[in-house]
Order: sequence, then structure tokens, then C-alpha cells
Amino acid sequence: MSSFDEIRNNRIQKVEALKKAGVSVYPVNSARDHSLAEAVSDFDTISGGKKSVHLCGRIMSLRPQGALVFFTLDDGTGRFQGLIKKGEIDEKQYELFATMTDIGDFIEVYGPLFVTARGEKSIQVLAWKMLSKSLRPLPEKWHGLQDADERFRKRYLDTLMSPEVKARFLMRSRIIAELRSHFDKKDYLEVETPMLQPLSGGASAEPFVTHHNALDMDLFLRIAPELYLKKLLIGGFPKVYEINRNFRNEGIDMTHNPEFTMLEFYESFSNASEQMIFTEKMLKGIVKKLLGKTSFEFDGQAIDFKKKFATISYSDLLKRYALVSNPETISLEDARAKAMQLGVKVDPTDPAQKIIDNIYKKTCRPKIIQPTFVIDYPTANFPLAKKKEGNDAIAEVFQFVVCGIELVKGFSELNDPLDQRARFEAQEENKKLGDAEAQTTDEEFIEAMEYGMPPAGGVGIGIDRLVMLLTNTKNIKEVILFPTMRNK
Repeated sequence: MSSFDEIRNNRIQKVEALKKAGVSVYPVNSARDHSLAEAVSDFDTISGGKKSVHLCGRIMSLRPQGALVFFTLDDGTGRFQGLIKKGEIDEKQYELFATMTDIGDFIEVYGPLFVTARGEKSIQVLAWKMLSKSLRPLPEKWHGLQDADERFRKRYLDTLMSPEVKARFLMRSRIIAELRSHFDKKDYLEVETPMLQPLSGGASAEPFVTHHNALDMDLFLRIAPELYLKKLLIGGFPKVYEINRNFRNEGIDMTHNPEFTMLEFYESFSNASEQMIFTEKMLKGIVKKLLGKTSFEFDGQAIDFKKKFATISYSDLLKRYALVSNPETISLEDARAKAMQLGVKVDPTDPAQKIIDNIYKKTCRPKIIQPTFVIDYPTANFPLAKKKEGNDAIAEVFQFVVCGIELVKGFSELNDPLDQRARFEAQEENKKLGDAEAQTTDEEFIEAMEYGMPPAGGVGIGIDRLVMLLTNTKNIKEVILFPTMRNK
């Protein structure tokens, strides 16, 4: 029998012994009247009244010292020391505590607060109660979970044993709350759009497919909410936003997870240029509010959010770093040759602009360290964006890149239903040639556009990547509580 099995069996025996002693091991009720954080912050008031209180938490350490047992409780809000002393508590209760409790158990303790000779705020236990007996030992205190794969699979232990990991997810929650507050103050309406969609649209990505039995129809987990949010602009809601999940059936790497969180927002009578200004101001405000400064470190680089964000065109980047002089008009043959030269993988079905974009992602984007807007992308890459006035080959699109990571994508939204149909038809041709990420013609969306869609600017922000940036984290799995993992 392994040492783990021995520990688990021993704890199960303790459960049986407690039950025989008349103890409810997993009771319904607890009498907690203060969180541990409150016990610390309100200590003087509570202890000054000399009244006894009920505190609850998980035992994180046990330190027997003769007739004394010191222990540490953690309830998720903070930690607090407890002391149980033989002779100052019912003898049976003392013996049960000394012999039946383990690190990992949840307990309730009752007694007055006091300060030890070493100056530590503590509770003198006059009575205690088992709330939940743990059967498995927690990871060793000083080393926690060392294997990254186990950390992601058992995030509950990762956050329990690592204050740094827990702090990262608290920061994630603060970032989302601050974004939501920002949009609410700007009179945007928060909405929810379907996760299950009859057509996968709003982005160029391969979807997950499922089947609804009652309707006997295939449905797609959404790859983006864009088309539904634009229908709301048509429906008379001038400013809308959504923070929710997207799903894309693609590879997993340092910045991609099949399930991820996006913020998308749309404003009628706006455009890409105005949304660039809005986005820059918003991101600078969030950095200042949450980090308390306008510069921070990411992966050893000092990142400056105080200066005006730089702007550079997509074609200039390709000319500078990939020596592609004509990215908008390059032939398929030349695009494949350049990809081979640069070691960029090409699928037989990839159109020229997709190959060029993969070249950009490998050779150009990693060079962008400081906050930068990349503008003037080929129209062929963005079937939902307006063409630049005077140049049909260029779309009114921007992406925000920092530390080589794309955080934001924004358009002047296409609102010409005839042009939209032609763009969808071009995408359908790519799909016939084998491009699984090509977009599908959405007749219901085109019908909605034909009723009249206002000019608009729309933006998507990858929440997970933003959290990576603001917590100096290099792997997207570190900022998603339960990332997608391969089966063991």
C-alpha cells in the first residue's frame, strides 16, 4: 500500500471514529459570525468587548506543543491563528481535536480573541466543531504543486497553496470589473447573445459543432458574437458590449485556448479611428487604476503606457521585417515562396492573404514590444470591415499589439449589404477550396443589414491576454482557472 493510500485510509478511520463519538463530520450548519479577514481588521473592537466569537476555516498548519496545540485557519478571506489548551476546554473535545484533526480539515472554533506573547492575533478555543473532514493530504507546504500540468488540472490546490496564483485570479476579476464599470459609465448597454448559433460567423475560425436532438439540427458553439451585436445596432441600441466566452476549434499554445473570454463593443456613428482613441484612453486608464502606475514589466521588458501609442501600417511591417514589398497584391505563388524562405508553414488550401498573415505573425508581430496600433490591413482578410475610402485593397481595421501579443482588433464596420454579400461569396469560394476558417454566408444577417445598419465602430479585446499582460504571465493557461487539457 502506498503512503498516500495509508494516509487516506487513516483519515477514513478517523471519520468513522468521529461518527462513533457522536460527531457530525459534515454538518449542515455553521455558526460563523466573522470572516478571518474581519477578525484581523476588527480585532480591537471584537477583543475589546471580551466576547467569544465563532470563526471557521481550513486548517493549514498544526503545531502541538505539549498540552497546547497552535493551528492556522484559512477561510479564503485571510488567515488566523488558533490555540487550544488542555484544561481550558472540555477534555473530550481536546482529545478529539488532538487526535482526529488533520491539515486540510474545515473546522469551526469558538472563543475570545487575544494577542500572544509574540504579538500574534489569535483565538483561544473554548469549543470546536468539525465542518468537513479532508480525506486527501494537501500538497507539501513549501513546494506546492511543482508539475505545471497538475497545477492546471487541480487549480483548486494551486490557488489554495500559492498566494501568487490566487492573486493573479483576483486581479483578473478586478480587470473585468473595471472594464464593465468603464462601459457602464460610458452609457453602453451590456447584453448577452447566443452561445449556440445556427451558423458560425463573426470571425475567421473553425467552429465546434454539436447537435440539438429536439430540433434535429446542428448548432455551432460561437466563434464570435459580432453579427448578433451588429443586429442590435440595427435594432436601435446605439452602444452595446458583451463580455463572454468564444470557442474556436484550433490549436493550443501560449496565447490560445479553445475556450476564451472576449469583450466586444460596438458604437453607432463611430469608426475605427475613433475607436482607436477610445481604446487607448481606456487601456491607459485601466493600467493606471489597477497597477497604480503607467509603466510595468512583462517578460523582462519595461512597457510604457504613458506615451501616445505608436501607429504603423501592416504593409510597412511586412516590408521591414519580411521583405514583402506588395502584401496587398502578392500572388499565391510568390506568397508560398516567401513563406518557404522564412520557414512559415503553408497548407495547400491557404489563399495568398492567409499565407502573408502567417508570415506577419511569425516575423513581424514578435518585434512589436511597446504599445502599437497596426493599421491598414488587406481587405481580403476582413470580410466584415469597411474598405478604406480611395483604396479598395485596404480595410478600415486596426489591431493593438504589445509584447508581440495581439490584444485588440477593431473595424469600421461594413454596413453595405450588397458589399457584404459579395465578401461572403468570396469567403465561400475559399471554403470550397478547403479553408476551414473561411466565413459562411449568413442570410439572416444580410437581411437585417438591408433594413439599414448605421455606420459603426466595433472592437474586440482578448480578456485572457490582457490579464496575461497585467500580471506578467507568459502562458494563457496561467490566467484561465480551468484551461482545456488533454485527457490523461
